[in-house]
This record gives sequence, structure tokens and C-alpha cells, in this order.
Amino acid sequence: MSRISIPIQIRWSDIDGYGHVNNAAMLTLLEEARIATFWNADLPDGSARPTQTLSGGPTAEHFTLVARQEVEYLAPLPFSQRPARVDLWIAKIGGASLEVNYEVFSPDDVRCAIASTSIVMVDAGSGRPRRLSSEERATLEPLLEEPLEFRRR
Repeated sequence: MSRISIPIQIRWSDIDGYGHVNNAAMLTLLEEARIATFWNADLPDGSARPTQTLSGGPTAEHFTLVARQEVEYLAPLPFSQRPARVDLWIAKIGGASLEVNYEVFSPDDVRCAIASTSIVMVDAGSGRPRRLSSEERATLEPLLEEPLEFRRR
């Protein structure tokens, strides 16, 4: 297993005056793909996703905070009744952080954007970064793949 593909429905409210997904809405689409991969509740049959390793919510012992995001737009992502697709993987696992990379495809399979999100693991009680556990690392390592190369870095 390396990349995970998540279908994401584009909402009318995601569209700007030019008829494509607004740049700010793109971050929401990436967040939805991340949540579906790592934080969603159990699946309808009661099982958990194999990647569901990161805790969240107001009663969690640990939080995950976005430290940095970068998006490179390659083509407009138009509105469609058919879902777009977000492929995501882990580009780096640090001591208390990880980097998630994405490719966003239109319903017609046009590569519209690439993106990266740095996530820091935080202890809810202290608000300080905390190290990833060996169990979290073991769950995340099968998703490791080469990081994206952005045109302007």
C-alpha cells in the first residue's frame, strides 16, 4: 500500500465566479481527504480503516495541528456532479510530525493540483509537540513514498 485515493464531492459553494474550485476551497478538499484517510470514525461494518491511526476530537489525548500547507495549481478544477479524486501519501515521518502529499484530479482525470501539508502531533494537555508512537509509525510507514517536487521552492 502506498497512495490512497479518496473521492471528494465538489460543492456548489466551492466554486468561484470563474466556474472552478476557489483556492481557499481547495484546502478544504485536501482536509476532507486527510480526515477520510486518518481520522474518520469506524467504517459502517464496525471496522477501522487500516490507516486510521491519528486521534482527534475535543476529548482526544493528542491533537494534530497543521503547521504548513503548500498548493501548486496546475489546471482549473471545474464543478461536476461526479467526484474529484485526491490521491495522498506520506512524504516524510519526523519525530513529532509528518508530511502528507496530494495530487488532485478532476472527474475527467486531469491533474489539477499538487499539495503538501505538514502536520505536528501535539499533546492535548500540555499543548506541546509529542513524538509519534511506534504503533503510529508502523501504520504510517506503508504510506511512505517520494515527496512531490514543486516548481518553485
